[in-house]
Amino acid sequence: MGSGPRTIAIVGAGQAGGQTAYSLRQAGYEGRIVLLGEEPAPPYQRPPLSKAYLKGELEEDRLYLKPIDYYAEHNVELMTDSRVERLDLAAKTVELASGNRLAWDALVIATGARPRRLPVPGAQLDGAMELRTLADVDRLRPRMTSGARMVVVGAGYIGLEAAAVGSQLGLHVTVLEAMPRVLARVAGPEISNFYAGVHRAAGVDVRLGARLEGFEGQTKITAARLSSGEQIACDLALVGIGVHPNIELARDAGLDVGDGIVVGRDHRTSHPDVFAIGDCAFRPLVHYGREGRLESVHNAIEGGKIAAAALLGAPAPAEDVPWFWSDQYDLKLQTAGLSTGADLRVTRGDPASRSFAIFYLAEGRVLAVDAVNAAPEYIVGKKLVAAKASVAPAELADKSISMKDISARALS
Repeated sequence: MGSGPRTIAIVGAGQAGGQTAYSLRQAGYEGRIVLLGEEPAPPYQRPPLSKAYLKGELEEDRLYLKPIDYYAEHNVELMTDSRVERLDLAAKTVELASGNRLAWDALVIATGARPRRLPVPGAQLDGAMELRTLADVDRLRPRMTSGARMVVVGAGYIGLEAAAVGSQLGLHVTVLEAMPRVLARVAGPEISNFYAGVHRAAGVDVRLGARLEGFEGQTKITAARLSSGEQIACDLALVGIGVHPNIELARDAGLDVGDGIVVGRDHRTSHPDVFAIGDCAFRPLVHYGREGRLESVHNAIEGGKIAAAALLGAPAPAEDVPWFWSDQYDLKLQTAGLSTGADLRVTRGDPASRSFAIFYLAEGRVLAVDAVNAAPEYIVGKKLVAAKASVAPAELADKSISMKDISARALS
């Protein structure tokens, strides 16, 4: 497995870019690997940023995907603080902001995504924060002190996780969500209603259908102003309203782009020697017969492994069902699959018990599952999704039938 291009450049040193380098070395690739990252840190996990790291329960080096010594020991040229300005596909070079150029034989684009910015007055005031990077959390954490007033704009995973941490740290938290329910993009109404209730029970002021008009303050944020005219006093505002994929380098280089960099099943772009992976890739979703972009750890790891295999001419690893998770308070939400297109939702267990699952079906087949503190439902549900299994809704709803028995019947 030592064959492959002589120099592989990886633009983006997040989980996806890091995984590509690790997989190449693990497979025996002996050529040059250059891993280029804009941030000062080596590749690290992002999910704990809005959870344990934000709470102060993890040291920075515990986030690193590999110990810092890994890169030198495995001859991976990790170049941090290295912003890429341009990709020249004809000359096969990467141009850095420093003015240096790097020649490559194969290129992997793992540029990730960046937070969407709020187009409202006052969005640049001191105290308007976002949460995507280590540096973001290091700026945010000192402000999250007991008694402080925090407004969270957006009730997706990031916003609600940060709201939970804020509540646990003793902040007065208000969540503003423009949609009629929380987690509207990623879960069904049963999950939305449950989490809205959990946050309200913890003292979080959850406002749905709330339209933010802007922030008040001279140099620092003092209040969030709603379209109703109401002003909500705050010391800081965390904006979590989604992300934009970082496709500009690829687009300007002439690669096919849409809502992401368009790739095939092997993550190859419209150029045969260029691959794209992670949050920035618009990829085939093989379990659903369509294409899309995934923002997840699963997608980053899987893309890195698939691209590494393709670079070495090795068999492609099997694609997993998309999976996601969110930790809020004492609750772990685990999701397998994508629920878009579901025509039936089945509740298993009682949400009041804080352990239950929602199964999403289309024409009798299991599309996805959301499991709250319900590991068996998640584990078996993931297998049912992968198999496109048909399961009677009454069986899924009946807690007297174990998930093991459901699995045995559906997958036999």
